Amino acid sequence: MPRDRIVLACGECKRRNYDLTKNKRTHPERVEYRKYCRFCNKHTMHKETR
Repeated sequence: MPRDRIVLACGECKRRNYDLTKNKRTHPERVEYRKYCRFCNKHTMHKETR
């Protein structure tokens, strides 16, 4: 199965907020998205964690 589960963590408070899936064949590198963090109460960069 090419899609794997990933977890996104906030770049500011480092809390893990989102569970997503991604296709590791097309995106083998770690992804970054600008998403809303409910702990920081604003939009921040979220990075893929291991």
